[in-house]
Amino acid sequence: MRRYNAIIIDDEINLQDTLEILIHRNCPEINLVGKAKSAEEGRELLKLNVVHLIFLDISMPKETGFDFLASIPKENYVVIFTTAYEEYALKAIKANAIDYLLKPIDHTELKTAVTKATSLLTLRSQKVEAEDTYNESLNNLTQQIKSGQSHFSKITVIEKFGYRIVEINTIRFLEADSNYTIIHLSSLDKIVSSKTLGEYEKILDPDIFFRIHKSSIINLNYLKGFSNYQGAFVVMDDNTKLSISRRRFNEFREAVAVLSKSID
Repeated sequence: MRRYNAIIIDDEINLQDTLEILIHRNCPEINLVGKAKSAEEGRELLKLNVVHLIFLDISMPKETGFDFLASIPKENYVVIFTTAYEEYALKAIKANAIDYLLKPIDHTELKTAVTKATSLLTLRSQKVEAEDTYNESLNNLTQQIKSGQSHFSKITVIEKFGYRIVEINTIRFLEADSNYTIIHLSSLDKIVSSKTLGEYEKILDPDIFFRIHKSSIINLNYLKGFSNYQGAFVVMDDNTKLSISRRRFNEFREAVAVLSKSID
């Protein structure tokens, strides 16, 4: 089994120690080579060790996790953010397919995050484009955090064999497929993402993307028409028909009216 060197950067010593214990108990592929309580100490660890994976606290005094990330050659590492809060920053993290752990850290979620991180490290070593996409995703994350905007122009989509950066305005509609999501693009291309439709609903702008049914979310800008004659449905710009659930129809009609007024 290949082992990966990791460091923990967190200003709370007890949380450092807890995470260290969880890693030793649950992640035999991880070799913890150091712990730091500040971004400055973290940079020193990177100078002294070969590091593959960084467990990085978001909220630290003086320099936040994002400040730290901006100060290092981040393309050399895979990052798992740790945080105690379901805060705005997490929305940006989710939009960019960067992994995170909520405190108190659950051992099952830790194992899942580490498995994804090590798989990404393997993928990046095999495909240059995977590394380029991950780096672009980290750059998008940094820009989105700095801008403070609640909605984004790009997201990173996790595919079966890698990652893809997608412009939000090219997404026509999304369909649920079990625990996967099929993303339909304006180019008529399709992407099968390992995220659920519910996860995308939390990321996308609700003024533009409307969940018309438990199995579909549409971009209202690609809406061609809709009807409630013999069953409610929408017609998209490519003539695809999608059902609207009865309980969502009135709310959907209001959303269309609001968008139409904003365009006028």
